[in-house]
Amino acid sequence: MRPAPQEPQPPEANAPLVRAEGLSKTFRDGLIETHVLSSVRLQLARGETNSLVGASGSGKSTLISLLAGLMLPESGKVFFDGRDIAALDDTERALMRARRIGIVLQSGNLIPFLTAVENVELAIDLAGGDRASARARELLLDLGLARRLHHLPRRLSGGEAQRVSVAVALANRPDLLLADEATGELDSASAEQVMDLIFDAWEQRGLTVLFVTHSSELALRAQRRLCLVDGEVRRV
Repeated sequence: MRPAPQEPQPPEANAPLVRAEGLSKTFRDGLIETHVLSSVRLQLARGETNSLVGASGSGKSTLISLLAGLMLPESGKVFFDGRDIAALDDTERALMRARRIGIVLQSGNLIPFLTAVENVELAIDLAGGDRASARARELLLDLGLARRLHHLPRRLSGGEAQRVSVAVALANRPDLLLADEATGELDSASAEQVMDLIFDAWEQRGLTVLFVTHSSELALRAQRRLCLVDGEVRRV
């Protein structure tokens, strides 16, 4: 008699929240191939803040997208809380992001026909949260956007839109926050304000953070500092 299949075991409490093994990614344009990542190995411990620096075009944004399950690697695997992201279907990956991962992309993640507060409210609703309106306003007020609650993204400056994107990323009270140049379009004072909010969320919830930055000063705020060089992640 064939034994009954075993239920997957929950990950150990001290296991990393994110584990990447042998990640490789190549982009193709006709006959031209560009190798961006090469057998990347990475672990993000639970409750740890991590910064990632690297030259422009080194693959930082690609790595963020792979860790979030927005794209899949050609080889290697990403495990989130012990689950292989590639083994999930598109709906399961989207649900995982909505409920447990906050993402700030360099290109922004706002829905153009929704106002600032509506964008944040939608993120809360998708995650199954309550008090969507009150929490959305609270997040935007903390980011200095009291006068921009009902503005559409096209009526926001680049820096304002990026701050709304940070509010969207924090709206679901994520376990993992991935930020790709969240402060890239902000002046130094606004950048500090955004990073303060991210670190406040980390202190309150113990979430795991990985943020990409070009600022060596901001990178130093992280407990663990990483650098992407020649397609590989190295600890600084």
